[in-house]
Amino acid sequence: METPRDRLVTAMSDLMWERGHAATSPREVRERSTVGQGSMYHHFSGKHPPALAALERNCADLLPGSLELLEGEGTPLAWWRAYLSRDRDALRGCKVGRLTQDPEVASDPELLAPVADAFAQVRGALTRVLSQAFDAGELPASLCPERVAALMSATIQGGYVLAIAAQDPALFHDACQGVLELLDVASSFRRRLARLRRRRLLKERMGRRLATSPDLLNAGPLVLGP
Repeated sequence: METPRDRLVTAMSDLMWERGHAATSPREVRERSTVGQGSMYHHFSGKHPPALAALERNCADLLPGSLELLEGEGTPLAWWRAYLSRDRDALRGCKVGRLTQDPEVASDPELLAPVADAFAQVRGALTRVLSQAFDAGELPASLCPERVAALMSATIQGGYVLAIAAQDPALFHDACQGVLELLDVASSFRRRLARLRRRRLLKERMGRRLATSPDLLNAGPLVLGP
């Protein structure tokens, strides 16, 4: 059973997601939580403490699901596909990301800190996955894992903005699918390049053998597979 303090934090969390910090008043928090004024000020002195507690809860809600998708079974390619394809409510926006647009949150280092930390943890997990993809030969080594991770995070947050502006969730899904298609092209290019290098090495080896073996010179044309 939720305590009055829990109900206050939940109410603040929901209202900040819906309206932002600046547009949420203590009275609205009390009404949403059904907690009286005396009880509210027993737990929190003013608006700032419950806002910080709500932000920390929102970040705690965001991280486990995101990190689990990036640390599960399978290949790095499957992990980032699962992350970008995750079912999200595009028209509500990110429970954490939307608050960066709130002037009171953006101008308050204490409120902004858990938001920045949450994004840093997700970006770090994405970077680790992408680094593993490079090590496994799934992506070209010319790509920078940190930059691609930043691109993926920016695509999700920007996709929310596009979807909310047009009231069309398809724009969010199109943005995520676009990044997946780019990564698929990069992965396909990496595999093709590896095949070409193997063929070139094979030709070089066969050329050296032909140059040193009279029997092979009289064996007819050399046919290489695709």
